[in-house]
Amino acid sequence: MLWTILLIILGVWLVGVIFRIAGGFIHLLLIVAAIVLVYKLLVKRK
Repeated sequence: MLWTILLIILGVWLVGVIFRIAGGFIHLLLIVAAIVLVYKLLVKRK
């Protein structure tokens, strides 16, 4: 589930970078997704 969301956000980010659409918002979503991913990986190890 988390990997699917991350891949979707990454795909939308790439489209946004290519066509320069809503760049700031998409970058923010990508940063949030990366933070959530790191948190999930750290919690899973404990």
